[in-house]
Amino acid sequence: MPELPEVEIARSGITKHISGNTIAQVVAHSASLRWPISAELATILPGQIVQAVERRGKYLLLQCPAGVVLIHLGMTGQLRIVPVGVVPGKHDHFDLIFYDGVVLRLNDVRRFGSVVWAGSEPYTHELLSEMGPEPLGEEFDGGYLYQKSRGRKITIKQFLMDHKVVAGIGNIYANESLFHAGIRPTTPAGRLSKIRSHKLVAAIKTVLTTSIEVGGTMLDFRDGTERYGYFHQELAVYRREGQPCTVCETEIQYERLGQKSIYYCKTCQR
Repeated sequence: MPELPEVEIARSGITKHISGNTIAQVVAHSASLRWPISAELATILPGQIVQAVERRGKYLLLQCPAGVVLIHLGMTGQLRIVPVGVVPGKHDHFDLIFYDGVVLRLNDVRRFGSVVWAGSEPYTHELLSEMGPEPLGEEFDGGYLYQKSRGRKITIKQFLMDHKVVAGIGNIYANESLFHAGIRPTTPAGRLSKIRSHKLVAAIKTVLTTSIEVGGTMLDFRDGTERYGYFHQELAVYRREGQPCTVCETEIQYERLGQKSIYYCKTCQR
């Protein structure tokens, strides 16, 4: 699944191609994604200029004078920049065609992605309104995490993946951040001390920033510049079960926690 770094890389990649461009046509090759693509987009968007491409959590926001289009990549979504006239493939579901001949195309094998019209007040939309702070923003700090975790009995990993606590931290980066902070994923969130809260926030920011810098984790994820992700080469625990810890050489452990996987070193993480 594309996570926050991959979505940020996609945002950067497509911005250079579509920001300032005028939409000529909207084509939904398949209206059936996570939610049906609204037919009103074909009426609202032609003639609109994409003023900016922003990100909120794992959502991309295409800012236009009339309002905002929210795009989520779901489990397998990819945004591609192709020339007009390129025939869509089996899993190409949505095109924004621009007057300069550029097409922004959403490809999604499993169809869990979405294209939603959020209107002129996107941050009040139900998909965004309850999101916590951005993990790379100033509002997300050790003090915030400590106060937010008081009295919480769920595990710290589940806590980090709650978008109402912090926006956009997915499974890969929760596992990696907890390793670098030396915190076991099954630790109850309410037991996090102030010191460890600050350490964890620092780890989250470092892990996410590093991943963005090297192109993300997913080998098959491509942004508009066709750049591949290499953060998988720096993963310390994720999908490394049975392999030696990069710090102490203890065997990396694997467990299931709810519907997600946890990976950790039982020596380095307490």
